[in-house]
Amino acid sequence: MKPFKIRDIKIDPPLILSPMAGVTDFTFRRLIKKRGGVGMTVSEFISVEGMTRNSPQSKRMMRFLDAERPFAIQIFGSNPDRMAMAAEMAEEQGADVLDVNCGCPAPKVVKKGGGSGLLTDLPLLERILKDIKKSISIPLTLKLRSGFTNSDINCVEVSKMAEQCGVEHIALHGRTREQRYSGLANWDLVKEIKNAVTVPVSGNGDVTNVESAVEKFERTGCDGILVGRGAMQNPWLFRQINDALKGLKPYEPTLADKQEVLLEFFEYLSEDMHEKAALGKMKQLAGQFTKGLRGGAKFRQKLFHSQSADEILENIGVYFDTLSNNGTYGDNRVETEVEILDSCEAVSA
Repeated sequence: MKPFKIRDIKIDPPLILSPMAGVTDFTFRRLIKKRGGVGMTVSEFISVEGMTRNSPQSKRMMRFLDAERPFAIQIFGSNPDRMAMAAEMAEEQGADVLDVNCGCPAPKVVKKGGGSGLLTDLPLLERILKDIKKSISIPLTLKLRSGFTNSDINCVEVSKMAEQCGVEHIALHGRTREQRYSGLANWDLVKEIKNAVTVPVSGNGDVTNVESAVEKFERTGCDGILVGRGAMQNPWLFRQINDALKGLKPYEPTLADKQEVLLEFFEYLSEDMHEKAALGKMKQLAGQFTKGLRGGAKFRQKLFHSQSADEILENIGVYFDTLSNNGTYGDNRVETEVEILDSCEAVSA
């Protein structure tokens, strides 16, 4: 449970924001990084077909701030030449690490041999990793699933091969492609990989609170942990885990913190995209950020039906003012809950 290095790049704390398609973009990473406790951020996975054909969207997806460093760009595809070209482009962009996606379960990705589809063609994966290794000077890392099907768990074999190809960090999401996001991640496989290779090994899957993170560190002896969906529901999760690793009491965000994170996220979105897109993105993630708050379901409904920036900001302001005026966060008095819902209802009246 100490910092680790990917070659000479220190990952401190040993906690990584897991790449999530449609989520870990420029604005989201900026928001989570500011909350503290993140040792490395990773881009959304980027298609090498788009990158090597000068897609404007792919270029936008490679953007990052110096404050995010160390920063990894993750690429996906199945064409060795284009994978190598895209890796070079990522290094030219200034990424500290190049990560290969060998875990995405999406049918449109797998159909073309990319993502977790590479787990079914190890000679192709080996060629891709070797070609990339020759083309870049920054560290090469790999994120994979435990196997393609539940009956073909080959992550340990793949990890050994990857190390021989020069991969310098392996991250396992302990579910198969067949599982998608159902069931539980198998962290015993993280331990098996850790015992089978000499490079740092991190685990991913089902880390939603401090206790689950600490338990997985202790049980597997892994070097690091990737947090994905847990950060969507709790932007302070990295800081809380890091506090626990240091023997400190995990930080508890205040009601003001929760309001601030919503306002800050919308500010970042508004700076980066036009209003309609910002509204859509805000609605997508606000539902995650507000889980657990009293009256949160009704509040989310109001956000989802907001049609302008002013309306979103008004809804946020009224909701949190109502919470503040009717007791501390966590008070479950029935009459307070009703008052909050009535107040939120009045916002759009």
